[in-house]
Amino acid sequence: MRTKPPSSVNLKVIFIGCSILIFLIIFFARSNISSSKPISKTNLSQEEEPTHHHKPEACLTTSQQCTKMPLSLSDALVHYVTSNVTPQQTFDEVSVSKRVLDKKSPCNFLVFGLGHDSLMWASLNHGGRTLFIEEDKAWIAIVTKKFPNLESYHVVYDTKVKDSDKLMELGRSEEFYDTKWDLIMVDAPTGYHEEAPGRMSAIYTAGLLARNREDGETDVFVHDVNRPVEDEFSATFLCKGYMREQNGRLRHFTIPSHRARAGRPFCPVDVDRRR
Repeated sequence: MRTKPPSSVNLKVIFIGCSILIFLIIFFARSNISSSKPISKTNLSQEEEPTHHHKPEACLTTSQQCTKMPLSLSDALVHYVTSNVTPQQTFDEVSVSKRVLDKKSPCNFLVFGLGHDSLMWASLNHGGRTLFIEEDKAWIAIVTKKFPNLESYHVVYDTKVKDSDKLMELGRSEEFYDTKWDLIMVDAPTGYHEEAPGRMSAIYTAGLLARNREDGETDVFVHDVNRPVEDEFSATFLCKGYMREQNGRLRHFTIPSHRARAGRPFCPVDVDRRR
């Protein structure tokens, strides 16, 4: 989603710092790994003697693992250092989701919206699967041409913001989803004018996916809750009782599986905050 006004807070410094920190952790962790016992040539026959014709260029020595920076991380560093476009969310808002990703990544991360922050999300979930759902087909072509490693799919929404009151009455029917997602970010589709598709379907779908997983819980984030639709739909379908935090325009919900416990109410009256 490319038309959202940019935030006044620049995330370049913090993203670069986090990226460098991640790289250093990976470097020092791997550099301390060595083979437990060196191979002696005298114990090998001529046929068994190892060859080094296919040694990766990124490897340092025979006793160390490869320490090459992941492509997603190097792409992100170059992109944010050279770009004047600020991601949609502020530093404090991004930090809410990052804290959860720090604990759960690599994981399955579903994001409604392909934006200027997409490369950052994919890099923070390095080694996991980050899937972007986007309404603008032309925008997908532009972004994926520059970053072909981003996984994104085009969807068509048949809803409109002006019809949100009617949709509130239809949203409680039960559906069945087998897809398991650990994190879900709702930052699309467009929702800042009456003819826009709005985020009603995305929020409702996020709630269904979370409740229908086999077990465990799903962290769901909804951006732009300062607007009526995002505010009302997230409170209704993701439930205030499951809300863990609100920072700026971002809300964080932790929704448990409803399949693991038959008879669990759609929305809890009270949730144990000690978890």
